[in-house]
Amino acid sequence: MRNRFLMALALTSASLAGSSALAQTSTWTIDPAHSSVNFEIRHMGVSNVHGAIGGVKGTVLYDEKNITKSTVTSTAETATVATGVEARDKHLKSPDFFDVEKYPQLTFKSTSISNTGGKLTLTGDLTLNGVTKRVTLDVDGPAPGQTDKDGKTRSGFSANGTLKRSDFNFGSKFGSAMVGDDIKFSIDLEIDKQ
Repeated sequence: MRNRFLMALALTSASLAGSSALAQTSTWTIDPAHSSVNFEIRHMGVSNVHGAIGGVKGTVLYDEKNITKSTVTSTAETATVATGVEARDKHLKSPDFFDVEKYPQLTFKSTSISNTGGKLTLTGDLTLNGVTKRVTLDVDGPAPGQTDKDGKTRSGFSANGTLKRSDFNFGSKFGSAMVGDDIKFSIDLEIDKQ
Protein backbone atom coordinates (compact mmCIF):
# COMPACT_ATOMS: atom_id res chain seq x y z
CA MET A 1 0.00 0.00 0.00
CA ARG A 2 2.78 2.41 0.95
CA ASN A 3 4.61 1.61 -2.33
CA ARG A 4 1.44 2.39 -4.33
CA PHE A 5 1.07 5.70 -2.50
CA LEU A 6 4.71 6.63 -3.21
CA MET A 7 4.30 5.64 -6.86
CA ALA A 8 1.14 7.78 -7.19
CA LEU A 9 2.89 10.70 -5.51
CA ALA A 10 5.88 10.38 -7.84
CA LEU A 11 3.62 10.26 -10.93
CA THR A 12 1.66 13.29 -9.73
CA SER A 13 4.88 15.23 -9.13
CA ALA A 14 6.21 14.28 -12.55
CA SER A 15 2.92 15.33 -14.14
CA LEU A 16 2.97 18.71 -12.38
CA ALA A 17 6.60 19.26 -13.33
CA GLY A 18 5.72 18.49 -16.96
CA SER A 19 2.82 20.97 -16.87
CA SER A 20 5.11 23.62 -15.44
CA ALA A 21 7.67 23.00 -18.18
CA LEU A 22 4.99 23.32 -20.87
CA ALA A 23 3.75 26.57 -19.40
CA GLN A 24 7.09 28.29 -20.00
CA THR A 25 7.14 27.44 -23.73
CA SER A 26 5.13 29.57 -26.14
CA THR A 27 4.40 29.08 -29.84
CA TRP A 28 5.07 31.86 -32.35
CA THR A 29 4.45 31.84 -36.11
CA ILE A 30 6.64 33.61 -38.64
CA ASP A 31 4.90 36.52 -40.39
CA PRO A 32 5.73 36.18 -44.13
CA ALA A 33 4.81 39.82 -44.82
CA HIS A 34 7.57 41.07 -42.50
CA SER A 35 10.23 38.37 -42.94
CA SER A 36 12.87 37.66 -45.57
CA VAL A 37 16.15 35.97 -46.38
CA ASN A 38 18.75 38.34 -47.85
CA PHE A 39 21.96 37.25 -49.53
CA GLU A 40 25.18 38.62 -51.00
CA ILE A 41 27.55 36.88 -53.39
CA ARG A 42 30.68 38.00 -55.25
CA HIS A 43 30.47 38.31 -59.05
CA MET A 44 33.68 37.77 -61.04
CA GLY A 45 35.69 38.88 -58.02
CA VAL A 46 34.85 42.53 -58.66
CA SER A 47 31.38 43.30 -57.26
CA ASN A 48 28.73 41.99 -54.90
CA VAL A 49 25.25 40.99 -56.03
CA HIS A 50 22.50 41.33 -53.44
CA GLY A 51 19.17 39.57 -53.43
CA ALA A 52 16.29 38.39 -51.30
CA ILE A 53 13.98 35.42 -50.96
CA GLY A 54 10.50 35.82 -49.52
CA GLY A 55 7.55 33.64 -48.63
CA VAL A 56 9.17 32.84 -45.30
CA LYS A 57 6.94 30.74 -43.03
CA GLY A 58 7.44 28.61 -39.97
CA THR A 59 7.19 28.19 -36.24
CA VAL A 60 9.29 29.19 -33.26
CA LEU A 61 8.81 27.30 -30.00
CA TYR A 62 10.19 29.78 -27.49
CA ASP A 63 11.26 28.65 -24.04
CA GLU A 64 11.09 31.82 -21.97
CA LYS A 65 13.03 30.33 -19.04
CA ASN A 66 15.83 28.81 -21.12
CA ILE A 67 16.17 30.11 -24.67
CA THR A 68 18.63 27.31 -25.54
CA LYS A 69 15.67 24.89 -25.41
CA SER A 70 13.81 26.86 -28.08
CA THR A 71 13.41 25.59 -31.65
CA VAL A 72 12.91 27.11 -35.10
CA THR A 73 11.51 25.47 -38.22
CA SER A 74 11.02 27.50 -41.39
CA THR A 75 10.67 27.46 -45.15
CA ALA A 76 11.17 30.07 -47.89
CA GLU A 77 9.80 30.06 -51.44
CA THR A 78 12.61 29.84 -54.03
CA ALA A 79 10.40 31.27 -56.81
CA THR A 80 10.44 34.63 -54.97
CA VAL A 81 14.20 35.14 -55.47
CA ALA A 82 14.81 38.73 -56.55
CA THR A 83 17.98 40.68 -57.28
CA GLY A 84 16.48 43.66 -59.10
CA VAL A 85 17.51 42.39 -62.56
CA GLU A 86 14.78 40.42 -64.33
CA ALA A 87 17.09 38.37 -66.60
CA ARG A 88 19.31 37.38 -63.65
CA ASP A 89 16.28 36.45 -61.54
CA LYS A 90 14.98 34.22 -64.33
CA HIS A 91 18.41 32.53 -64.56
CA LEU A 92 18.53 32.05 -60.78
CA LYS A 93 15.13 30.27 -60.91
CA SER A 94 16.38 27.89 -63.63
CA PRO A 95 17.94 24.43 -63.10
CA ASP A 96 21.38 26.15 -63.15
CA PHE A 97 20.69 27.49 -59.64
CA PHE A 98 17.51 27.21 -57.52
CA ASP A 99 15.64 24.92 -59.96
CA VAL A 100 12.35 26.23 -58.56
CA GLU A 101 10.21 23.67 -60.39
CA LYS A 102 12.02 20.79 -58.70
CA TYR A 103 12.88 22.50 -55.40
CA PRO A 104 10.20 25.10 -54.59
CA GLN A 105 11.37 25.64 -51.01
CA LEU A 106 14.42 26.09 -48.83
CA THR A 107 13.95 24.52 -45.40
CA PHE A 108 15.65 25.08 -42.07
CA LYS A 109 15.24 23.06 -38.87
CA SER A 110 17.20 24.06 -35.80
CA THR A 111 19.17 21.43 -33.93
CA SER A 112 20.60 23.56 -31.10
CA ILE A 113 20.85 27.06 -29.68
CA SER A 114 23.79 28.15 -27.55
CA ASN A 115 24.01 31.20 -25.31
CA THR A 116 27.54 32.30 -24.48
CA GLY A 117 27.74 35.52 -22.50
CA GLY A 118 24.40 36.68 -23.88
CA LYS A 119 25.44 35.96 -27.49
CA LEU A 120 23.09 33.51 -29.19
CA THR A 121 24.16 31.03 -31.87
CA LEU A 122 21.58 29.00 -33.78
CA THR A 123 22.63 25.75 -35.47
CA GLY A 124 20.43 23.75 -37.77
CA ASP A 125 19.96 21.79 -40.97
CA LEU A 126 19.46 23.81 -44.15
CA THR A 127 18.09 22.04 -47.22
CA LEU A 128 18.87 23.74 -50.54
CA ASN A 129 18.45 22.01 -53.92
CA GLY A 130 17.80 18.69 -52.21
CA VAL A 131 21.06 18.83 -50.23
CA THR A 132 20.96 19.14 -46.44
CA LYS A 133 23.93 20.57 -44.54
CA ARG A 134 24.47 21.94 -41.05
CA VAL A 135 24.77 25.74 -40.81
CA THR A 136 25.46 28.02 -37.85
CA LEU A 137 23.97 31.50 -37.50
CA ASP A 138 24.72 34.38 -35.18
CA VAL A 139 21.45 35.69 -33.69
CA ASP A 140 20.48 39.25 -32.82
CA GLY A 141 17.38 39.22 -30.61
CA PRO A 142 14.75 38.22 -29.89
CA ALA A 143 13.30 41.69 -29.50
CA PRO A 144 11.05 42.30 -26.46
CA GLY A 145 7.46 41.46 -27.34
CA GLN A 146 5.18 44.32 -28.42
CA THR A 147 1.40 44.06 -28.13
CA ASP A 148 -0.66 45.95 -30.70
CA LYS A 149 -4.12 47.53 -30.25
CA ASP A 150 -5.77 44.24 -31.27
CA GLY A 151 -3.98 42.35 -28.51
CA LYS A 152 -1.55 40.47 -30.81
CA THR A 153 1.97 40.16 -29.41
CA ARG A 154 4.85 40.38 -31.88
CA SER A 155 8.58 39.94 -31.59
CA GLY A 156 11.41 39.32 -34.01
CA PHE A 157 15.04 38.47 -34.49
CA SER A 158 17.76 38.54 -37.10
CA ALA A 159 20.36 35.91 -37.88
CA ASN A 160 23.34 35.90 -40.21
CA GLY A 161 25.96 33.51 -41.46
CA THR A 162 27.92 32.28 -44.48
CA LEU A 163 27.55 29.09 -46.46
CA LYS A 164 29.56 27.49 -49.24
CA ARG A 165 27.78 27.22 -52.56
CA SER A 166 29.81 24.10 -53.37
CA ASP A 167 28.54 22.32 -50.22
CA PHE A 168 25.03 22.38 -51.70
CA ASN A 169 26.03 21.69 -55.33
CA PHE A 170 24.42 25.05 -56.06
CA GLY A 171 25.27 26.66 -59.40
CA SER A 172 27.91 24.00 -59.97
CA LYS A 173 28.30 24.93 -63.67
CA PHE A 174 29.91 28.18 -62.59
CA GLY A 175 33.36 28.27 -61.02
CA SER A 176 34.23 30.52 -58.11
CA ALA A 177 36.06 32.92 -60.44
CA MET A 178 32.67 33.68 -62.05
CA VAL A 179 30.37 33.30 -59.02
CA GLY A 180 31.91 33.33 -55.54
CA ASP A 181 31.70 30.18 -53.43
CA ASP A 182 30.84 32.06 -50.23
CA ILE A 183 27.25 33.23 -49.86
CA LYS A 184 26.69 35.67 -47.02
CA PHE A 185 23.12 35.70 -45.82
CA SER A 186 20.94 37.34 -43.24
CA ILE A 187 17.47 36.39 -42.09
CA ASP A 188 14.99 38.86 -40.64
CA LEU A 189 11.94 37.37 -38.96
CA GLU A 190 8.90 38.90 -37.37
CA ILE A 191 7.04 36.39 -35.23
CA ASP A 192 3.49 36.47 -33.81
CA LYS A 193 2.57 34.83 -30.52
CA GLN A 194 -0.20 32.26 -30.80
